[in-house]
Amino acid sequence: MPKLTLEKLYSTEKYAQIRDEFRDKAMERNKNRRVTIGNNVELNFEDAVTAQYQIQEILCVEGITEAQDIQAKLDVYNLLIPDGTNWKATFRLDHENATALEKFIGIEETVWVQVDGHEKIYAIAYNGLKNETPVQRSSVRFLCFELTPEMINSIKYGKRVKIGIDHPACRQVVVVPTAVHNAISHDLISLAGDYHGIG
Repeated sequence: MPKLTLEKLYSTEKYAQIRDEFRDKAMERNKNRRVTIGNNVELNFEDAVTAQYQIQEILCVEGITEAQDIQAKLDVYNLLIPDGTNWKATFRLDHENATALEKFIGIEETVWVQVDGHEKIYAIAYNGLKNETPVQRSSVRFLCFELTPEMINSIKYGKRVKIGIDHPACRQVVVVPTAVHNAISHDLISLAGDYHGIG
């Protein structure tokens, strides 16, 4: 999936004109890229559109206009765009207070995906997006799931995908819904070829 560049972004003036429309587009896209795990965990599978939305919002809200500052944001958020052999996701853990979050420290490292007939693949955190404090590390994290060609081929032909967590404070397994499966499978289409879909 192509990375974002300065030329692909809307100017501050243009984005202000289309902001509502672009937000609606991004939110609608997110509906089919979100998986809830248990009561507190959510994974949002990112792509170029969702990454661009986040960048455009930051530029708009913070009033960033200098090319070097915009490029710095691009360098970070381009890490959210899958490379054709992987899925990339924003991991969120919601809880009512910071103290409760402490028991979930390290939970993001126990998140996995599994394609039917294959081994589990555990998440890898992006080096360029690490947060610093224990509570931050538990509440918001950016993950990558590297897939083998065999897994991608199985996904292409509709094999079921499960997502789970093996953390002592949260052990959960869910089957990726059909709409999400179909959406995120297209992140792999450049490698896997024609996608047949499921459902």
